[in-house]
Amino acid sequence: MPKLAAFPKAYMDQLCVDGSMSLDAWIALAAGLDVPGLEFYCDFIDLRDSKKWCGYRQKAEDLGMCIPMLCCSPDFTHPDAAFRREQVDKEKRWIDMAVALGGQYCRVLSGQRRPDVPRDEGIRYAADCIDACHGHAHSCGVTLILENHYKDNYWTYPEFAQHMDVFCELLDVLPAQNYSNFGVNYDPSNTILAGEDPLELLEKVKRRVVTMHASDRYLKHGTIEDLRMEEDSVGYASRLSHGEIGQGMNDYDAIFRTLKNVGFDGWISIEDGVDGFEQLQRSVNFLKKKIKEYWG
Repeated sequence: MPKLAAFPKAYMDQLCVDGSMSLDAWIALAAGLDVPGLEFYCDFIDLRDSKKWCGYRQKAEDLGMCIPMLCCSPDFTHPDAAFRREQVDKEKRWIDMAVALGGQYCRVLSGQRRPDVPRDEGIRYAADCIDACHGHAHSCGVTLILENHYKDNYWTYPEFAQHMDVFCELLDVLPAQNYSNFGVNYDPSNTILAGEDPLELLEKVKRRVVTMHASDRYLKHGTIEDLRMEEDSVGYASRLSHGEIGQGMNDYDAIFRTLKNVGFDGWISIEDGVDGFEQLQRSVNFLKKKIKEYWG
């Protein structure tokens, strides 16, 4: 049966930029959600000191939780080879961080969709960098998870492999038979932001999905086409909002039915709560109900 983890989507700036929320405070707050797992982000300020990593694992475990997933945003599509080598080194350090936290899954991305990087080069850059990280992950017992991402909070350009055809082509370059500890972190909301059908993507990648990000999205105003015009700026466009899960544009019945049929039993990390902790709790309750309905 899938297990739920919580991600502090509403508190990213507090945890990563200004330090107004401590990681201790987030762990304590999340304990009230009654979920077994937490997903951490690699650039939390409190994780900069590697000597503290095991301590945060212990604090979570003392409250009855584990930290199965580490959310990382390597940028593997930069045209400069030295920059890409630095990103590989960062990802390897994040794999070590995941191990110290007790994690089983460490996210990789392709990188930013820079206008001066052609598609074939971007796929080659990303595949080569993921391959360079794979051996280290394998030796650590960590599974790398490639997400169909939209955009990291602190990036200028959207994800290089945001669109379904590019994402699937990159996966094809990294076949399952050669990369046993590598899979997909499926995020249905990001497919909507690409102007595509989340269920169509899921059908294509369902047998490689090992983890999932659960969220719901809606546009506060305008259209998906309007959003496209605002992508090339730092962070998320102002017209975009995370919504309460089950109240947005995703069909969770169809998503869970598909995942159940292929035997999925991995972690589902909840990206929600931007409108308050109560919203996050309602999303937890919705997902618990749906998991019980389809796997119970």
